Amino acid sequence: MIKISAVIITYNEERNIERCINSLKDIADEIIVVDSFSTDATISICNDLEIKFIQHKFEGHIQQKNWAITQASYPYVLSVDADEVLSEKLKNSILQTKKNWQADGYTLNRMTSYCGKWIKHGGWYPDKKLRLWDSRNGEWTGINPHDKYEMHKNCKILHLKGDLLHYSYHSLKDHTEQVERFTSITAKALYENGTRASFVQLYFGSTMKFIRNYFIKLGFLDGYHGFRIAKISAYATFLKYAKLKELHNNNKLQK
Repeated sequence: MIKISAVIITYNEERNIERCINSLKDIADEIIVVDSFSTDATISICNDLEIKFIQHKFEGHIQQKNWAITQASYPYVLSVDADEVLSEKLKNSILQTKKNWQADGYTLNRMTSYCGKWIKHGGWYPDKKLRLWDSRNGEWTGINPHDKYEMHKNCKILHLKGDLLHYSYHSLKDHTEQVERFTSITAKALYENGTRASFVQLYFGSTMKFIRNYFIKLGFLDGYHGFRIAKISAYATFLKYAKLKELHNNNKLQK
């Protein structure tokens, strides 16, 4: 049977971290938390749970997660966020996989709780994620803060049964504050990559996003919450490209 290192990065996660760690204890041979110098009770909670706790300066989601992998004792890594919990069915799938490892990486479905309601449509479910893998065959990539793990060419990837339960937004304020924060990070990353906001993205991107999520991806089946998610997601698309355009305009003025 292989051994698995469960890896989590944190910053001020006192609301979530204990629930996350407890869901891992039955399947992980090692639990590692890499913390970005939290100022709440995250540190004391982790110390009480007797896991491997390390603090490391945060330089970006991708950079932090790649560094965190280097702290694992085993090459087989399960990556979870502090606000995620393994369902019982997913735990059983991982236990069976430990006994009979057959791939380089494993995907799973993530289901998100939005203000107390599990969202099943609008592009939010099944939200397939690659979270269990042999770390010798891949790395975290993407554009901050939207990281994704990519396996090397020709790697074999299988899918696990069961859901990763994502306790994401507890209130409308949580959602709008994250949109403001994440769009700024994304716009900066795109700017540094030399990307420009096209006319279509800036003026029609948000409308297309709403139509896709609410109508094509059946977000309306999630009722009021589905409408709110589609509307805020559409606004986030506009805000991201508006901030990107602003960065380029400011750069022109400084020259």
